[in-house]
Amino acid sequence: MEIKNCTLSDGNEILLLYQAARNLQVQRKMVMWPPFEKSFIEREIQEGKQWKITSGDVIACNWVVTFEDKEIWGERDMKDAIYIHRICTNSTLRGNRYIDNIVEWSRGYASQTGKRFVRLDTLGNNTKLIEHYTSAGFNFLGMFELTDTSSLPSHYQDEPNCCLFEIDLHAT
Repeated sequence: MEIKNCTLSDGNEILLLYQAARNLQVQRKMVMWPPFEKSFIEREIQEGKQWKITSGDVIACNWVVTFEDKEIWGERDMKDAIYIHRICTNSTLRGNRYIDNIVEWSRGYASQTGKRFVRLDTLGNNTKLIEHYTSAGFNFLGMFELTDTSSLPSHYQDEPNCCLFEIDLHAT
């Protein structure tokens, strides 16, 4: 297993992972991600935002990291955190708790980049995801209603209730 930035040659595989995730979201009656354009994914890759865990020649899991998220975190976003978005696990490799690898990696990455927090969000009252993220070390801060979602992807307009999670690297 290896964690590294995605490359442009990963674009199609990432799109397939996202489609599988959308299928699972429909099946489980969760808030569904919109389809993402390949050009959007490629731009994130070029900006160094897309990360992956590989297992052999396969992307086992991928996610996006950003350094600001004002639309979701509001006044809490003080440029002191990394924000994890769109964690997506290869459907043939679910159940391997890649979230634990992501948490371990993200703690180091946040520390290396001078950040205090690792944060993520999920939409709706998804009790299984709340349990999943808290079992991996995130503190559940609660559910908040987003007020200005105009610049966010469409699924944020469809479900304004957002669960916020963080890990404080300075906490004991």
